[in-house]
Amino acid sequence: MTDNQRYPALMLGGLTPIYDIFAKLFFPEKQFRRDLITHARIAPGHDVLDLGAGTGTLAILLKRIQPGAQVTGIDGDARIISIAQNKSALAGVNLVFCIGNSASLPYRSESFDRVLSSLVMSLLSREDKRRSLRETYRVLRGGGECLVADFGPPQTRWGRLLAPLMRRFERISDNLDGLLPALFQEAGFNNIAEMACFSTLLGTLTILRGRKPG
Repeated sequence: MTDNQRYPALMLGGLTPIYDIFAKLFFPEKQFRRDLITHARIAPGHDVLDLGAGTGTLAILLKRIQPGAQVTGIDGDARIISIAQNKSALAGVNLVFCIGNSASLPYRSESFDRVLSSLVMSLLSREDKRRSLRETYRVLRGGGECLVADFGPPQTRWGRLLAPLMRRFERISDNLDGLLPALFQEAGFNNIAEMACFSTLLGTLTILRGRKPG
């Protein structure tokens, strides 16, 4: 069993119901999720995977912005997937949510045109980051893209002051050290670029994009 099968979104299962409140308080949620979707350039007919879908906020927004896309969300936390299913039903959007592990995706190779992920990589060990990016590469079609919105190297004085405290959660250190682009490259992606960054109460969020050749 790998790390992203063990840990819920806020690391403690009892906190899962307040995840949306937490995200709204500590992150510019609407802005960075909309920017993530904008940079993904999703077209009608695209198959899109929301990796670590959480409560479904990103998948629901994506479907509203591009209703012609086929959107699937996957997460290792059964409780949070149930929340996502209820939210999507209330929102009146047609989405598929699955319980699964980002390091061993239950999809055939070259199944998706885009894979999007937000605030997931920082929860994973380095080895599970590697496995998840390799799996992402596998399930993408040639020319497909992976976009990750997550913590990056601190770019503000506040972020630099906060970094030692954040490092107590060991899995986030790779993000703070700027290692995600190297892990993208190791998985096979090219045209790797930082598309945007945002200052938050917990540090700097970045949007990183990589492309599968083909």
